[in-house]
Amino acid sequence: MYSKEELKQLKKEFWEGFGTYCSMIPALKRRKSKFMLYNTKMKGVELKFDATRTGASVILEINLSDKKQRLEKYDQFLQYKSTMEKQFPNGLIWKSDYIRECGTEVSRIYTEKNAIDLHRRLQWMDFYLFMSTEMLKLERAFKVVKEAIE
Repeated sequence: MYSKEELKQLKKEFWEGFGTYCSMIPALKRRKSKFMLYNTKMKGVELKFDATRTGASVILEINLSDKKQRLEKYDQFLQYKSTMEKQFPNGLIWKSDYIRECGTEVSRIYTEKNAIDLHRRLQWMDFYLFMSTEMLKLERAFKVVKEAIE
């Protein structure tokens, strides 16, 4: 069991390691910023990573505060589901009403890898490989759909 401070340090090392790993990926070397993440240029839409004791997720999150607007934006993405899932052989997980740990309701489109644990350093490479390859695919899918939605 980790203390609060030890857990903070572990997560810091994990994300620093992920940054180092990404700097070695040829497709990311040419980029000024490794991933799009919060810079989608679409209001209320962000790309995110999540790494926990139960697995990793790569997420497209729609977090508009107005529920009606959020669901309308989600429906726009849903219209392009087949386009977005082309590069994901197992599909994506679609949740119109996802509740974050903090209690905020958002909409999410994501992929996940279960049965890996952030606390096990030996599994970090599994996290890094999954998160980097899946985010690149999700970014490409987002860019194609973004043009159609705007």
